[in-house]
Amino acid sequence: MGLQSTTPMLQKAKANKHGIVAFNVHSFDSIFWVLEAAAELKSPVILQTTVGTVKSLKADNIVRVARAAAEHFNVPTGLHLDHCTDYSVIKEAIRAGYTSVMIDASMHPFEENVARTQEVVALAKTLNVNIEAELGKVGGVEDDIVVAEEDAQKAIPEECKRFVELTGVPTLAPAIGTAHGIYKGKPDIDFKRIEEIAASVDVPLVLHGGSAVPEEDVRHCVQLGMAKVNVSTELKNAYSEAIRQHFIDSPESLDPRAYLQKAKEAAIEMAKSKIQIVGSENTVVPAFV
Repeated sequence: MGLQSTTPMLQKAKANKHGIVAFNVHSFDSIFWVLEAAAELKSPVILQTTVGTVKSLKADNIVRVARAAAEHFNVPTGLHLDHCTDYSVIKEAIRAGYTSVMIDASMHPFEENVARTQEVVALAKTLNVNIEAELGKVGGVEDDIVVAEEDAQKAIPEECKRFVELTGVPTLAPAIGTAHGIYKGKPDIDFKRIEEIAASVDVPLVLHGGSAVPEEDVRHCVQLGMAKVNVSTELKNAYSEAIRQHFIDSPESLDPRAYLQKAKEAAIEMAKSKIQIVGSENTVVPAFV
C-alpha cells in the first residue's frame, strides 16, 4: 500500500466523525511500533516527524523506512512533517516523499501567515501532498518553537474562514486551548470555539497538544470536527520510561534486544489506547487487510 496523502484520509475521518492519530516518531524503531499498533486495530494512522527529527535521521531515510513499514503492515499510512517554519525543509520533505507537511507561520501577522501558506499550497497542490497550517498560537514547546503560556492565542472563527478561503489549505490547526507537552493542570479547551470554527470551514481540523488530554475531551473534540489528533510526548515518554525501568530492574542487562522489546511493548500499548480514544479502530476496509 505504501504511503498515502493524508487529505482523503482526514476528509473521510471528518465525514465519519472519528479521528486519526498522528504520532510523532523519533527513531526508525518507533515507526514500526506505531504501525504495528495500527495494524492490530485495523486503523489508519499518520506518522509525524519534527524538523529536528528530519535533521537527525534525514528525510530520505525516514521516507524509505516509513514506506517499507507501511507496505509491511498494510494499513493506510500518512507521513507528516510537523511545525515547520523553513520553506527549504518543506521542499526537502516533499521531494523525499512526505505525503503531508505543516507550514507554521502562526507567529506572524495574519497577512504574512496567509502569504507563507499560499506559497506552500502552490508548491504542493499538484503533488497530492496535504498541507496543514495553524491559526492562533498553541502554547508549549515543539522542537525549537516555544510559545509561553501568556503568549498563547486562540484562533478566531471568522479569521479561520477567511484564512481557508484565501489559502486553499486542506487542513487547519486552530489554537483552541491545548498545549504541547504534558499539562500542569486540566487543559482549558474551548469546545464552543471548536464548534464555531468547524461550522465556518469545510476542511478537517487538527488538534495539537493531544498528549495527556482527558479521554472524554479528546472524544468531544473529534465529534466537533477535529479529524487529526497529534500525540508526541505521551508516546515517547512511555517507551523512554520502559527503557529506564529496564535498567533500574536489570542494570547489567545491556542487550538492546531486551530493553527495546520493553520499549516496543510500551509504545504499542500507548498507541493502541490513543487509536481507540479517537474511534478509528476497525475503520480500514477489508481490501487493505
